[in-house]
Amino acid sequence: MSRLAQEILHSTFGFDQFRDSQEAIINQLIEGGDVMVLMPTGGGKSLCYQIPAIARNGVGIVISPLIALMQNQVHALQQVGVRAAFLNSSLDYQETQAIERQLFNAELDLLYIAPERLMNPRMLNMMSRLNIALFAIDEAHCVSQWGHDFRPEYHKLTILHERFPDIPRIALTATADQTTRSEIISQLGLEKAQIFVSGFDRPNITYRINQYQNQRDQLLKFLHREHKGDSGIVYCLSRKKVETIADWLSSKGFNALPYHARLPGTVREQNQTRFLNEENIIIVATIAFGMGIDKPDVRFVAHLDLPKSIEAYYQETGRAGRDGLPANAWMSYGLQNVVTLRQMLDSSDAGESQKRIERYKLDTMLGLCEITSCRRQTLLSYFDDKLEKPCGNCDNCLEPVKTWDASIAVQKLISCIYRTGQRFGAGYIIDILLGKENRRIQQLGHHKLTTYGIGGELNANQWRSVLRQLVARGLLDVDIEYGTFRLTEECRPILKGQQQLLLRQDKKPIKSGPTRRKQITFSTQKQEALWHALRKCRREIAEKQNVPPYIIFPDTTLIEMVDHLPQTLEQLSHVSGVGTVKLERYGDAFLEVLNHHEYN
Repeated sequence: MSRLAQEILHSTFGFDQFRDSQEAIINQLIEGGDVMVLMPTGGGKSLCYQIPAIARNGVGIVISPLIALMQNQVHALQQVGVRAAFLNSSLDYQETQAIERQLFNAELDLLYIAPERLMNPRMLNMMSRLNIALFAIDEAHCVSQWGHDFRPEYHKLTILHERFPDIPRIALTATADQTTRSEIISQLGLEKAQIFVSGFDRPNITYRINQYQNQRDQLLKFLHREHKGDSGIVYCLSRKKVETIADWLSSKGFNALPYHARLPGTVREQNQTRFLNEENIIIVATIAFGMGIDKPDVRFVAHLDLPKSIEAYYQETGRAGRDGLPANAWMSYGLQNVVTLRQMLDSSDAGESQKRIERYKLDTMLGLCEITSCRRQTLLSYFDDKLEKPCGNCDNCLEPVKTWDASIAVQKLISCIYRTGQRFGAGYIIDILLGKENRRIQQLGHHKLTTYGIGGELNANQWRSVLRQLVARGLLDVDIEYGTFRLTEECRPILKGQQQLLLRQDKKPIKSGPTRRKQITFSTQKQEALWHALRKCRREIAEKQNVPPYIIFPDTTLIEMVDHLPQTLEQLSHVSGVGTVKLERYGDAFLEVLNHHEYN
């Protein structure tokens, strides 16, 4: 069966060889075994069930959580000649009936369906009358209560094992720590499944985390210097901030669109469609946007607020650079982020055990933000993936962090918090340390404290940095209700002078500087002109079909065309991503550009 899988890979999808563990996963499914797959975003998870579904008798049933994901996958499969369809609420009665007829007539290789619809008794009865090749459970981390995208309906999917014990199943996710993996196996009855864990590393992504220093100015400089004309996602915590940032970016000349759960459905759908189909759209969104988005040419993901966990951060940043080309994961955060997230966590309806896990996840995320060593090593170690050497492609590697001995400054700070009764927030504590003269300090008598005015060696922003880092290290707790600081037991050895404390020195904001090089570059202007001509050809074909340009060919395929300059259909067929059907449909159009463009 391996030879058949290899033939499908080449003739249908246009690739010459499998990546990493793809072939072993595919063979296990073709032979009827269950599989659990942890593979990074952009690692080729979809092929792991698409090829077995084509190779085996019957239809592959793919459980997918989002309408957008289903539609993207189906459009892409139809482009390469695979008989694929989806069943969801976007279809009317006649369309649904037509797809059901295709199912019963064995005219489909793959059917995408939401878990809620699959669990419908009528649909389950229909499934029992079909010849099913396999079940694929995509975004399987949704089954875990401890995961960041928990969906209760995923719990019901254990029925697949009970009602269809002889049909192979594959569960796939890009994000799962050990606790989440264990729950996926338990909830889905995959104890006998073969488990494949690929490395979590996304080496093409540059990770950078900045502290608040006029956040809008930071974002604007980042976009102007590195991402003019690029597609990207900007994540914000609140709906209000999403709309404010989208309007502001639009006023600065960017094509920025908002996306959050409270927008009218038609507006959300329209904005998402523009993001998928156009090449220079920035989506400003809450985390309601993104899961399952297949757009491969997202060149950056920016966070203007702190994610709740490393899993969430990894998955959200993983939406950048799915095509393997260089991409940026950029974040700006501050102390207020921590306070807001802890307020949200403590006021939630979750049980105490769940809250403890969420606190741990948030603290771990804070740790990633404040480390002075390689961020990628820390990020990967969270998922039990080891990187032997520093990556050389994160901010701490590219611009090593300076540290300073903050022991005495921290003694002053925690002494001030203690002497004021652990009842005040950042602004007030800093005012005392700086010796500010204001009515409140006078009325409370805090101008008489020994800590009044002893902190002049640092300015207000530097003291806020110290506070933020102490919270991240667990030396200070934040009272969720009032935003005040409390000392933890870990403060004691520092206060007594028994322990040195080195803190990171925040970098100064970039005032000006040259634009960084484009992430996709060519050695000559004529090559770049050919690249733009090929993109224009692709865009015109996509617009006629009302599909995203990357579904015609991804950027990586166009870059290979520029590099190798195929001049016949035979030569073009050897370009990665050009399968038999796409060669027939689009080969002549792209050869017209390649043969007549002035690239010599």
